[in-house]
Amino acid sequence: MIPKIEQASTKEIKAFQENKLAELLTYLNENSAYYKRVFKENNIAIDAIQTIEDLSKIPVTTKDQLQQNNDAFLCVPKSKIIDYVTTSGTLGDPVTFALTDNDLERLAYNEAISFACAGVGKEDIVQLMTTIDRRFMAGLAYFLGVRKLGAGIIRVGAGIPELQWDSILKFKPTYLIAVPSFLLKLMEYAERNEIDINASGVKGAICIGEPLREQDFSLNTLSQKIKAKWDIELFSTYASTEMNTAFTECEHQQGGHQHPELIIVEILDDKNHVVPEGEVGELTITTLGIEGMPLLRFKTGDMVKAHKETCSCGRNTMRLGPVVGRKKQMIKYKGTTLYPPAMDNILNDFNAVESYIIEISHNDIGTDEILIKIAATDPSEKLLQSIKDHFRAKLRVAPRIAFHDKKEIQKLQFPAMSRKPILVIDKRS
Repeated sequence: MIPKIEQASTKEIKAFQENKLAELLTYLNENSAYYKRVFKENNIAIDAIQTIEDLSKIPVTTKDQLQQNNDAFLCVPKSKIIDYVTTSGTLGDPVTFALTDNDLERLAYNEAISFACAGVGKEDIVQLMTTIDRRFMAGLAYFLGVRKLGAGIIRVGAGIPELQWDSILKFKPTYLIAVPSFLLKLMEYAERNEIDINASGVKGAICIGEPLREQDFSLNTLSQKIKAKWDIELFSTYASTEMNTAFTECEHQQGGHQHPELIIVEILDDKNHVVPEGEVGELTITTLGIEGMPLLRFKTGDMVKAHKETCSCGRNTMRLGPVVGRKKQMIKYKGTTLYPPAMDNILNDFNAVESYIIEISHNDIGTDEILIKIAATDPSEKLLQSIKDHFRAKLRVAPRIAFHDKKEIQKLQFPAMSRKPILVIDKRS
């Protein structure tokens, strides 16, 4: 199930996207109160935007603008809205997105071709280990995508290793959809209850929410821990509510593939210029084929690197490398620039670390401070020193680290209304 456009030449893909862009601009000019205002205030004639490069003539859309003008982005009457979802609000107030029936069809198509990209077929059974309720787009998207693909699906939801294993042993799923760190909890439960994980029939996991790889696509510490005991393939998928689109790895696992019929991608610097090839910048997206709330040049806040060489799978689509970090979560600490994922990798190196939360704040002189609260199986000064030494070896600096009760950390990780675990609390204004 590989769409023809994904195997077309880069020249053909660009021409295809520019035709889709022209359709989008016309649609926004007719239906979006927000973008009509942007075009008017900036004297933008939409017929002057002919190429992907011409997008630079249009201002970017920020998360703040989306939050402050939420309703003005809606392009359809409320009678056409079928489903309401909200963003997770990781770095601010949640934003509401309204989906029409056609948007739900597009969402299903996106996930179906994404799963197919990772090797899931009609003969497979997929176990869903994320919530499908609580206004969460991802769980709904996975269900719709698996259904459209024609595979079977088991909707277990988040958490509860005992119930997950009951379903695995009963229904024999071939793929799991899960947060990778939860796979470690499944493995621990299996070990305690003498379940042979490698006889379970699971051959792969579609992993969300946490990175699996380093920037060179080698396995990071978390993935290595999983693969050391469980002989399954791990596929990374990256998406957000704002994009209505996923970037999923193929069998070669060299980055998440773009679906050019669904999304236009720019990687921009702080001045909204396209970064030189191979450099990290902020992922900026333009959605194609959305009726309810399409976005034009939306800056996602995620810092990534694009890979444009042809993939071994035959696709000529651009691929996204692992997310380096959230732009707003960038930390300047003792002269070193850090992002939380780099700290995650270091903490995951220690089996004694059961759970943790990273707190970022400003000190009295206005510079960044980091406090990592850790729950450990055997807290000791020796373990603390070992973690700090590992930080210095890997990142050149060591943050403040303190042991805390596991229940206290879990309470911070899962606040009321949370749909996924929170590992970073940013207290900076």
